[in-house]
Amino acid sequence: MHTETGPAKTYDPAQLNGLPAPVQRYFRHVLKPGQPYLRSARLRHEGQLKTDLKKDWMNITGEEYFLANKPAYIWNGTTTWFSACDQYVAGRGSLTVRLLSAFPIQHFSGPIADESELLRYLAETVWFPTSLLPGGLAVWSPIDDNSATLTLTDHGLTVSCQMYFNEKDEIVHYQAQRYSDMTHRIPWTGQVSDYRETDGIRIPFHASAAWVIDGVEQPYARFTLREIEFDQPHPY
Repeated sequence: MHTETGPAKTYDPAQLNGLPAPVQRYFRHVLKPGQPYLRSARLRHEGQLKTDLKKDWMNITGEEYFLANKPAYIWNGTTTWFSACDQYVAGRGSLTVRLLSAFPIQHFSGPIADESELLRYLAETVWFPTSLLPGGLAVWSPIDDNSATLTLTDHGLTVSCQMYFNEKDEIVHYQAQRYSDMTHRIPWTGQVSDYRETDGIRIPFHASAAWVIDGVEQPYARFTLREIEFDQPHPY
């Protein structure tokens, strides 16, 4: 992944005219006028993961690298027994799992992976919200006073999430249809919370994700950020 160079654009609240009302309130809450557009973000997290909804939680740590000015990310997660690499780069998504961080035991790629990984990227843009401002690849559509649809198109692929806002004008919940296997899309949902100011931007420090099966949320991931940095396009 390569970041662009040159003068950064800056955020002007006048850009928000015409956006759905809850989206305008969200940007006014999380961004300050004059905020430069972010080019990249990197973070470290700790948390827990289920490799199967019927199995127990396991501890996991991870690092994630994003481009903020175009859809691309790489996530590396590590547990006691395996490591995983989830990514979306140049329009292609994949997941690779290695036993003891060395021996490949699972690899997932192809059109379904492309869509799934672009959708993950879209849900995680809450960590670098300048990428969601109007004029970029992301498009907001109204639903009601507390929610809006967020749509992203990249390399001819379009994905959408419904984003929900609380009384503090924070995004706290999202939901989309995502492939749970090679043939079926089912509801996929997540929660984000514990907003804190980092470099002048308010972002969540806790996130969780779940599949919705027969109307019941089945969580499989819950992460807490240990640190996040912007425009530091280098590995930890």
